Amino acid sequence: MSAPIGGQAVLEGVMMRGPSNWAVAVRKPNGQIAEVCRPIESVMKRHWVFRLPIVRGVIALGESLAIGFRALSISANYAAADDNEEAETELSRGALVFAFLLAIGFAISIFKVGPALLADLLPISNGTWFVLVEGAIRVTVFVLYLILISLLPDLRRVFQYHAAEHKAINAYEAGEELEPQTVQRYSLIHPRCGTAFLLWVMVIAIFVFAFFGRLPWYWLIVTRIAFLPLIAGIAYELIRFAGKHTDNRVLMAFLAPGLWLQRLTTREPSLDQLEVSIRALREVLALEAHGGPETERVEVMA
Repeated sequence: MSAPIGGQAVLEGVMMRGPSNWAVAVRKPNGQIAEVCRPIESVMKRHWVFRLPIVRGVIALGESLAIGFRALSISANYAAADDNEEAETELSRGALVFAFLLAIGFAISIFKVGPALLADLLPISNGTWFVLVEGAIRVTVFVLYLILISLLPDLRRVFQYHAAEHKAINAYEAGEELEPQTVQRYSLIHPRCGTAFLLWVMVIAIFVFAFFGRLPWYWLIVTRIAFLPLIAGIAYELIRFAGKHTDNRVLMAFLAPGLWLQRLTTREPSLDQLEVSIRALREVLALEAHGGPETERVEVMA
C-alpha cells in the first residue's frame, strides 16, 4: 500500500481523497454513477512550516472541510438531477463560503462555547472541577447529538455510505481485491474516522483548558474559539498515529470510545452502495498512481 486514503460520505455517494487528488462518486436517480475528480493543491507542499506537527493538523482539517463541502455540493446536484438533466457540479464560491461559515459557527456554538457558558451558570468555584464539568457537558451534548441524528430516517443512507467508505478503505489497507462482495466482509469501523476525531477534540480540550481554570464568561468564549486550532491539531496527530498503529492493542483500547461512537454514524451498506464507494476509491488510487488532469465524467453501471 502506498498512498494514505481518507474519505467522507456524501448524498448518495462517497468522496475519497489521497495526498494529491480527490474523487467523488454519486449514484444518480437513473442508476448511473457520476464521477468527479479534482486535484488537491495543498499549502503543505509549499513550505516545510506547514508540515510541522500540530500545524499540519490544522491545515489538513481546513483542507478536508473545504473538500468535503465541495464534494457535498457536487453530490447534492447529481443526486437531485433528472435523468436527462445535466447537473451543475458545484455551488458558487460564495455559496460554499456561506455554508462553510454557517456549519463552523453552528459547531463552535453548540460544542465549544455553549458547554462553557452552561458550566458558567453552575456554582463551581474550583477551576479544575469547572473544566471537568464543562468537558462532561461537552461530551454529553456531542453524544446526544449523534444519537438524535442517528434516529433520523433520512440520514440512514448517508450512514450506509459512511460505512461503505470505511469498508472500502479497510479492504484496500488490507491489500484485498476491491470488489463489493469482498469489501462487504470488512469492518464498518475505522480509527481515522471523523467521528472519533471530534470526540478526541473534546477530550483534549479538557486538558488544554485545565491550565486556565474558571474564567469570566467573555474569556471563556475567547479561549474556546482561539484554542480550537491547537486542540484540533493535537487530535489530528493522535488519530494519525493511531491509524499507523492499529495492531497496538493498548492504543486501540485507549481509542475504543471513539470507535464505539462510529456505531451511531454507520449502517451496513448494500452491495450497490459499496460499488459506488469502490468506484471513488479506484479513481483516486489511479490518479495518485499516474497523475493526470482534472476530469469529470458519468459512467453507466454494468
